Amino acid sequence: MAGARTRLAILVAGLLALWLVFGPVGGVLSTDDVRDAVDAAGWAAPFAYVLIAGGLALVFVPGPLLATASGALFGTWLGFVVTLCSALTTSAIAVLIGRHAGRDGAHEFGGQRVVALEAWLDRQGVATIVVARLIPGLSDAAVSYAAGAVGIALWQILLGTAIGAAPRALAYAALGDSIADLTSPQGIAAAVLLVATAVLGGELLRRTVKRSRAAQRALDEQRPA
Repeated sequence: MAGARTRLAILVAGLLALWLVFGPVGGVLSTDDVRDAVDAAGWAAPFAYVLIAGGLALVFVPGPLLATASGALFGTWLGFVVTLCSALTTSAIAVLIGRHAGRDGAHEFGGQRVVALEAWLDRQGVATIVVARLIPGLSDAAVSYAAGAVGIALWQILLGTAIGAAPRALAYAALGDSIADLTSPQGIAAAVLLVATAVLGGELLRRTVKRSRAAQRALDEQRPA
């Protein structure tokens, strides 16, 4: 079991290092940089972008940058599809890495709390991922790694990502498509959708926390004194 804790520690340390190295890339990586990376692929550029963006997201390059670049490269609707496919790819790989490298260690470190969390996610996993994807500023990759470590099912994270990431993927793709004129009707609509998504994510988070606290109080009341 010492090996499990070691794997968990290595996973956390490695992800932190990746975040420190690649997270700031959002400040220096431009749409032109991404365009140059996929232009050589020709007709296969959308497929190449799914792999490139998926890999960059795994090392914490900011998702909004990648999604906006997708819209600038491929237009709103194809950019939306490409962004969503990239998000699904990142989620699947990250959850499998988190499960393989961190689940045993999470069980040993968290004990019954992790067991209870897994039982809760078995019932509420999809809804939890939907809420997480809607919250602005929350790293999709970090959520996926953590979800894998606490045993969320692959189908849950894929379905939750498909539902929760779709609005933001569309908004950022539309924003990238209108990057030359952000005051255009499409640019304004994209900004409004982003704000609405953030408000929805915040409200769903508030309701989720409220329900979880109520459920915990009910469990506490059922326990013998």
